[in-house]
Amino acid sequence: MTKPYQIYSAVKYLIDAPLLFFSLWLASFYLPDDQFLIKEPFGIILILYTIIAWYGSAEISKLYKDFRSNKFSEEIIYILITGIIYFIFFTSFLFLFKKQYLISNNFIVFYLAILVFLVTLFKYIIRKFLHRIISKGKLVNRILLIGSTPAAKDFYDTINKYYYYGYKCVGFLDNQNTVLNGCPYLGKVDNLAHVMQEQPIDEVIVALSNADHEQIKQSIETCDFHGKRVRLIPDLYLYASSNIQMNNIGLLPVINLRSLPQDRYANKLLKRIFDILFSFLFFLILGWWLLPLIAVLIKLESTGPVFFHQERWGLNNELIICYKFRSMINGSKDLDENGKYLQAIPNDNRVTRFGRYLRSTNMDELPQFWNVLLGNMSVVGPRPHPTPLNLASIETVDRYMLRHLVKPGITGLAQVNGCRGETQTSEDMQKRVNFDLFYIHKWTFWLDCQIILQTIINIFRGDQNAY
Repeated sequence: MTKPYQIYSAVKYLIDAPLLFFSLWLASFYLPDDQFLIKEPFGIILILYTIIAWYGSAEISKLYKDFRSNKFSEEIIYILITGIIYFIFFTSFLFLFKKQYLISNNFIVFYLAILVFLVTLFKYIIRKFLHRIISKGKLVNRILLIGSTPAAKDFYDTINKYYYYGYKCVGFLDNQNTVLNGCPYLGKVDNLAHVMQEQPIDEVIVALSNADHEQIKQSIETCDFHGKRVRLIPDLYLYASSNIQMNNIGLLPVINLRSLPQDRYANKLLKRIFDILFSFLFFLILGWWLLPLIAVLIKLESTGPVFFHQERWGLNNELIICYKFRSMINGSKDLDENGKYLQAIPNDNRVTRFGRYLRSTNMDELPQFWNVLLGNMSVVGPRPHPTPLNLASIETVDRYMLRHLVKPGITGLAQVNGCRGETQTSEDMQKRVNFDLFYIHKWTFWLDCQIILQTIINIFRGDQNAY
């Protein structure tokens, strides 16, 4: 980690302390005096404890890890987890010393709401400030890439597309003088020591093929000798469908291939309960008025049914009927003369004007909350594809059928990462499937919360791939 980035990390870490004080003061300022009474000298003890409890909670939740390459929605989830842990610590302390601290429940709720809001706001401001600094060429980690595998190409494309991750690739080494999407070729892998002596490099990324284990070992040893941080990128297409956990037996690293998280009954039950509660809340808060309004607007613009029913594949390849709001002209064809599925394309003349708005905001998918209540879909999961698109992808996309190991979802990890809309090539579909398989094997309840939050953000921000 570069020295400027260490300074940034320290600021990000220390800014929470004054926010704790300010939140306490703000809550005590706006609420009546009888809801926040402290016997002296226990006020100082409370302030010290809030600092210890907050940073202890953040350590447990890993709030201060490097979020440069993560979406802000994921950081918000970590803030919420920290807030929950801190709430437990804070209320437990007040319960143990209830004679010294006469603090009402209203004060606690108000104080914690202010604290979470301010922490989220300042984390966002700091993140945007970081992006601005990185765009000026500062706080950038200089990366040397070893290998030209598909995983290496994906890594290089990713750090170029998302510049605010703070990585700049100075070039790559490979035994074959290949082309890597514009990345400068700096020679063979054996040239690693010379390149590190000639150029300032902060980190080395090894993305060689698994068969090149000797060169991987030599590269790591060379980096260790020169005191450079090194990270490995495994073959993406080999490991995308595996739920991998690294353990050690003595000093020997061991790779465990475990069962799917959603195979466990407790996780399956938690996800189903969440799906039902979330769907009921949707219908209770939004669905009862929003769905009829959308239906009326669809009928006013074009003739035909309001809902569109389509056969798709669900859990274990079982056929399900997926419900959507009709966004195309009634009677539009799904297949061309050769029987190929016609995906929606930009400026598709089949899509109505209001339908274009529905598709860009994902609101055409809202009727699928009924699918969730029926039990054949989940709120979060791999998006179900129409049968013709499934049949066309089985032979061209690696491990495509593994995405049906769990229930399909209204939204998914692939969709919030931009993999939605038309898939023009098998590579586009492969990228979407890789996200789906990552989700399946790394599922957690908090990952679902992050995806839902990012979906809501995308609704307001818009998605260039939604058409």
